[in-house]
Amino acid sequence: MAKTRGTGLLMAWVDIPAEHDAAFNAWYDEEHMPRLAAIPGFLSGARYQAIRGAPKYLAMYELEDHNVLRSAAFLDDVRYKPSPRRSTISPSHVGRNFLLNGYRQIFPARAAPADDPADPPPFLQIGRITIAQHMEDEFNAWYNTCYIPGYLQVPGVLRARRFVAIEGEPKYLTVYEFANAGVPASPEWAAAREGNPWSRRMRPHVQLDEGSPSVLQRIYPKP
Repeated sequence: MAKTRGTGLLMAWVDIPAEHDAAFNAWYDEEHMPRLAAIPGFLSGARYQAIRGAPKYLAMYELEDHNVLRSAAFLDDVRYKPSPRRSTISPSHVGRNFLLNGYRQIFPARAAPADDPADPPPFLQIGRITIAQHMEDEFNAWYNTCYIPGYLQVPGVLRARRFVAIEGEPKYLTVYEFANAGVPASPEWAAAREGNPWSRRMRPHVQLDEGSPSVLQRIYPKP
């Protein structure tokens, strides 16, 4: 099976005004996703639409590692060389609340071949998180050893990963992969969220970005 994920991510969130929605989606699916897929080190990609939270659209690209975003193939041939179509309908031209960040995986510590799904997950929950610097060590220990392991036992949770931004804010990103959209409304999810005293201690220190956590459904490739 082809490798579909490494230890890097490129994430692009945006809200699109209704009058540009159809043209934006057509450009993204027909031109932009295939163009990025051809860059060495871009392993797979998918697009999602929020069913809870914001912004509305997310494009998620799995990278061999975050250094792909510093390559000439990405910077010179794509990022700084827009096509005529992109110059009129890209998120930076017609979008609102545009957030573009590159990330390095910090949990699990490395990618494993068993975690290379043939298809992108059908649903995601994304958390964009800021934490005070003096709390970071405890925050990461809690998240990796207490918080995520509890959620991985919830029916419908496929995987969970954590990332740190290579630049920009918010610094931390959590990506949960779900089999269905109802996972975070389940009693098992609620029990995992509230079941540990360490979580109750840490939660007041966790600052979530506006619109986060969001639950998103895959729209490309179409299910």
